[in-house]
Amino acid sequence: MSDVLRVANCSGFYGDRISAAREMVEGGPIDFLTGDYLAELTLVILLKDKLKKAEQGYAKTFLRQLQDVAKLCSERGIKIVVNAGGLNPSGLAAASERVYAEAGVDANVSWIEGDDLLPRLSELQEQGETLAHLDRGMPLSDLQEEVLSANAYLGGFGIVAALDRGADLVICPRVTDASVVVGPAAWKFGWARDDWDPLASAVVAGHIIECGTQCTGGNYSFFKEIPSMKRPGFPIAEMHADGSFVITKHPGTDGQVSVGTVTAQLLYEIGSTRYANPDVIACFDTIRLEQEGPDRVRVSGIRGEPAPPTTKVCMNYMRGFKNSLTFMLPGVEIEDKARIAEEAFWGYVGGREQFEETSVRLRRGAYDGADAFALLTIAARDPEQAKLSRSFWNAAIELSLANYPGVGMVNSSRHAAPVTVYWPALVSSDKIDERVFAGGEVEKIAPPPQPGSFEPIPVPEPPAGQAPGGPTRVAPIGSVLGARSGDKGGNANVGFWARTPEAYLWMTEFLTPEKVRELYPEAADMEVERFEFPNMLSVNFVIHGLLGEGVSASLRTDPQAKMLGEELRGMRVPIPESLLD
Repeated sequence: MSDVLRVANCSGFYGDRISAAREMVEGGPIDFLTGDYLAELTLVILLKDKLKKAEQGYAKTFLRQLQDVAKLCSERGIKIVVNAGGLNPSGLAAASERVYAEAGVDANVSWIEGDDLLPRLSELQEQGETLAHLDRGMPLSDLQEEVLSANAYLGGFGIVAALDRGADLVICPRVTDASVVVGPAAWKFGWARDDWDPLASAVVAGHIIECGTQCTGGNYSFFKEIPSMKRPGFPIAEMHADGSFVITKHPGTDGQVSVGTVTAQLLYEIGSTRYANPDVIACFDTIRLEQEGPDRVRVSGIRGEPAPPTTKVCMNYMRGFKNSLTFMLPGVEIEDKARIAEEAFWGYVGGREQFEETSVRLRRGAYDGADAFALLTIAARDPEQAKLSRSFWNAAIELSLANYPGVGMVNSSRHAAPVTVYWPALVSSDKIDERVFAGGEVEKIAPPPQPGSFEPIPVPEPPAGQAPGGPTRVAPIGSVLGARSGDKGGNANVGFWARTPEAYLWMTEFLTPEKVRELYPEAADMEVERFEFPNMLSVNFVIHGLLGEGVSASLRTDPQAKMLGEELRGMRVPIPESLLD
């Protein structure tokens, strides 16, 4: 057996490039093919599928990918681990066995269960699990609506057990995104449940490659530095027994693997410097990145702390309906056009106050330095579906000849969408009944050990020196900083990174929580936390409540906060000329 484990990703979300599985298998040597198909929003989509047809509830696109690679993976000894099982892992396992049979391949298909806590919610609360909302502190018992799904985030050692029993394909339910890498690495190198440092390294590797091409140049702030983004290659983590690894991609593919692209992905959808997974807490402020060669970034030095005694639970319930529409406002006098459009619209629907929640946002655009257009988005949410259906749409249509000059719409719907609300909580890890179905047998997975004490890992020192002073020039923040943003339930995160120690020192001095609130008025009254990562010349901000009750329920035009980082990079502020030059 090789002393390197090559783990390749072929999916960053449900709906990602279908051909990626075949590209990764045919493009060069790999040992494991992995895919991440789940997000909080994806679970909502799968829930709706399952409510329509009980045999659904999994990521159907995986089956198309498996058809492409089943035979070749079998011939080359490549194992597959995916979380495409979603809300119905046994259903996907059965469907996968049919794919193998049609391909004439004899494969051992295993699946994992135990994440589904829905049937046990009453029992768990009786045992003292309050399942309180992580942001609001409200216990689940106070919720009036019916919970429709409740899934705990599982770790990687169920995958280890399946591989120990000879699995060629492991179908996972709601495991953490990183677990599909933790499992293969722990199995390959024989790591124990308390090998905190290498386990933490595998979590970091999993976090880097989980979103596919987002670490090979996708959504990268400095995209102009990448030679070609026509079809970026998906990432590979070359894991070593000590936990260190190299992030790379297949030769000849587009995109780029650099310290910058890897840093950007490391800052995606995180909170503090401690990144908790069911198996270990990875200390992100200990990560060391080094450009080893073209499209090769070595990652080392990662420290881990004992697994937390609790694991996260994602619950969803239905509450009301929502709809939105967007007007295009061309030319000049944008604010006045927006005002008469909004006033008329609310009048047509019977008044803004009749809705439970509303949102109005005007977004400016420019072309060749002259005002050219803006987008006015009006959204509402309410328990009554009729308020937000045909009459809501009609109100906008009836303005077509009766409002501002150049009136036009770029988005509208006759139908109200049901709102699924996200409820994040914690549950004690020893209450999870994780089971692995492999080789005709069922194995129960014990929770991770809880040591009595653990020596704290020291906080790294910032770069020496002081923030540069001297003359300043007003320029976009993006002139010197990169950014990556995303959603964390009802919260948003945005991480910034600098490319020199001097720029980092300026960033930490200038870009405070107060400054973020000032630059982004939507967050003016919200709690903003900042966490420093001097090892990566980075900081991360968490804006609490920016996304309301989660992606599906949010009325924002950017409900997943994907644009937040670039919006802030576009803000013009005084920057030391020494950094700009």
